[in-house]
Amino acid sequence: MSAENQDVESKYQVAHSTSTPPPVVAAPTIANPGPLGLCGFALTTFVLSLHNAGAGVKPDGPHGVVTGLAFFYGGLVQLLAGMWEFKTGNTFGATAFSSYGGFWLSFGLIFIPGANITGSYGTDKALLEKSLGYYLLGWTIFTGIMLIASHRSNVGLISLFFFLFITFIMLTAGKLNESQPCTVAGGALGVVTAFIAWYNALSGLLTKQSSYFTLPIGRIN
Repeated sequence: MSAENQDVESKYQVAHSTSTPPPVVAAPTIANPGPLGLCGFALTTFVLSLHNAGAGVKPDGPHGVVTGLAFFYGGLVQLLAGMWEFKTGNTFGATAFSSYGGFWLSFGLIFIPGANITGSYGTDKALLEKSLGYYLLGWTIFTGIMLIASHRSNVGLISLFFFLFITFIMLTAGKLNESQPCTVAGGALGVVTAFIAWYNALSGLLTKQSSYFTLPIGRIN
């Protein structure tokens, strides 16, 4: 190889060795959306369940105050938490929060007079109760699927979906059989479910970086 060629090759190598590497761009930090979604679910479930359980009100009485919660805190906020779970790569959390956010939005819409959903049944209350029973049955099945999918997560999450599953079973039975005792039982179980959801949310907020103590959730290896 000639000296001229060696000189050109050495210059080429030097040029490449001294070139500036591309800057490393840090991935944006995504906060944990789990506690937000759980809180939205818990509070809305808590208020509706108190009505269903007949806690100072008639179990079959109006519960219009839940509609606002269903649209915004239990619905929109929980749906957003589900979208952020997609960003973190948590398929289970994204599916759960997005679905139950959709549940609360659809539930709230049923009782909006302008939507005329309940009004379309006219005076046929029995048919309306059956339709609501089928609606709740669908969510019972979905919750059963989520319970199975949570079996390797932690005791806190498994407990949440177990009690929610039983809650939906009782509420479904209450509508399909027009049984007020089943609805009251579903309301009582719903209150328990809400507190379990709040516990899971608090355990997610009390991290080692932000708290002097943490809450056990019973991790399963």
